[in-house]
Amino acid sequence: MMLEDQLKKNWFFQHTGAFSVRKNSKSSIESLTYATELLQNPGNLITYFPQGQFESINQGKLHFEKGVEWLLKNLKNEIQLIFVANQVDYFESAKPHLFMHFETYDYRGKNLREMEDDYNTFYHSNALKNIWLKDT
Repeated sequence: MMLEDQLKKNWFFQHTGAFSVRKNSKSSIESLTYATELLQNPGNLITYFPQGQFESINQGKLHFEKGVEWLLKNLKNEIQLIFVANQVDYFESAKPHLFMHFETYDYRGKNLREMEDDYNTFYHSNALKNIWLKDT
């Protein structure tokens, strides 16, 4: 699930099952409702960019948009929420190293700012771990 303009720019995501949401429109509730319906089936997976768009990995802190909070509050069932951090570093090489970090997250009882803070802590703690992974 990604912003409509981001999906147009990154059209190849349409081949992965991506669907769009138009921010600040009535159709955004339809897209979020569709996502909650998909998540009723435990075999489904939704990749969600809570910041609403692709952003530089060097900007510091990610800001979450309200859609993720709406989605979680309107689920009719429990889901497994997994934080993902993809980080690229070159170290001394011309070839990049990709580090992918995953963590199951308990979202129950959390508001949007708490989730945002928890994600940023997760992201930055893993970025620090990458420094020690250089020689592996």
